[in-house]
Parts: sequence; structure tokens; C-alpha cells
Amino acid sequence: MKLRLVWSLILVLTLGGCASWFSASSRAQRGSVVEYLYPKGENPTLSPGKPELRLPLRVGLAFVPGDRYNDLGEAERSQLLDKVKGAFANRPFIAAIETIPSSYLRPGGGFANLEQAARMFNVDVMVLLSYDQIQFNDNNRLSLLYWTLIGAYVINGDQYDISTLVDASVFDVRSHQLLFRAPGSSQIKGSSPLVKFSEASRMARAEGYRRAVDNLIPQLDQQLESFKERIKQDQVARITEKPGYRGGGEMDLASLGLIGLATLAIRLTGRRRAR
Repeated sequence: MKLRLVWSLILVLTLGGCASWFSASSRAQRGSVVEYLYPKGENPTLSPGKPELRLPLRVGLAFVPGDRYNDLGEAERSQLLDKVKGAFANRPFIAAIETIPSSYLRPGGGFANLEQAARMFNVDVMVLLSYDQIQFNDNNRLSLLYWTLIGAYVINGDQYDISTLVDASVFDVRSHQLLFRAPGSSQIKGSSPLVKFSEASRMARAEGYRRAVDNLIPQLDQQLESFKERIKQDQVARITEKPGYRGGGEMDLASLGLIGLATLAIRLTGRRRAR
């Protein structure tokens, strides 16, 4: 009886020790557009009046600088940027979309750094992708018991829950004004044998970014359409054309700007007649 009690105590202590090796934990990585553009918490510096968009637009696309060490390497960033670029490259009012490597944007660089990168790549508008990803790990105690007795390859030993947010902020470089923004998110849950957990969770984090960008693209398209309506209804931006541009159809940004001006003229004419 005493021997059985001793062995039971040893087993409990062993399992408790193993559980402490793989206790619940989390890891996070982020790149913030606010910390990039306003590194010292300064107030936004906006040019007076409405932003002027000269068509066709040249658009820059980049990830904001983030944590120095993370899973979102330059190759993965380039693939994600190309995916966003491909979804919008055929718009008639866009002359070109330039994907800008992260090395051209420095942490806390502010609008001075943004303007510098815009000049180097000759773009009028910048789409900045910020991101926030957090991974929670939790070991299954029953699985840990089996892992202790039989081996790590038999039963999944750890579980992960990965939440990813990617946000696109569209800025007019000259006026520093935010034109519109759109979010994309993803949620991935999974588990893996303990000996393969690091690689499995790394692949899941990369998949989390891909899914978040896939979710972002239709949201960004919707916000672009909403922005075009705001130009037409509220004249939130002034639309002009670069020399040689002849427009890209009845519903491009230029025509919306002309519609807005015509609407304003009609309203002013009506007011004069009422007087």
C-alpha cells in the first residue's frame, strides 16, 4: 500500500513537472501605422483644404515597419503585396501600383520618410498595411499524460489559437490625409505533436497572414467604392487629370469628380433662383 502511494506521488510530481515545461503561453508581433507615422505621439499635420487626386494615380503599397524579429519575412511580405496589387492593378484610374520593400521605410520614420519613399518610387498615394498577430498556446493535460507515458509522436501535445489582423490605410502623400481604410482578419486553431509544434505553429502563423489578406481585399474594394461615392456626394477630394489622361469610363474617379462639381453648380443655381 505504501509502495503504491509512493509511485502515485512520483507520477503526479512527474506530470506536474512536465506540465510546467509546456505551460500556456502566448506570442505577439505587430506593425502599427500610428507608431510609424506618429512615433512620438505628435498630432497629425494636415494640409488645409481637400486632397487633390491627379488621375491616373500612381499607388505605392507597403507594409509598415514592425517588430524586428517576426515570421513575416520580406519574401512573405512581397507575396502578400503582390496579391493585393493583382486585385487592383486593372482599375482604369490607376496608372501603376508599386510594391515597396520594407527596407525603404524605417521605424518611426513619420511622414518625412513616407514622402521620401513616395518620391523614390514616384507614387501619389500610399497604401500602408499594418498588422497585429497574437498566438495563444495551451497544452492538453490528458494529451500530456499520454505523451509522458508513450511518446510525443502518438498524441497531439500542444494546441494553438492564432488571431491575425491586417489593416490597409490609404494616404494621399501630398496632404498627409487618410482617404480611407479597410481591415482583414483571420482565426486559426490547431494542434501538433510537441516535437513538431514550433514548425507547425510557424506555418499556421504564415497562413494566418494569407487568410487575413484574402479577407482584406474585398473589404478594401468595398471601401474604395464607398470613397468614390463620398467624392460624388460630399466632395471629400478634388479630382483633376494629368496631361494626356482621357479617363477610364463613365464611373471612374474623374467622372465622379465632375459629377460632384455639376451637382454643386446645380445646387448654387437653384439657390440663386430661389432668391
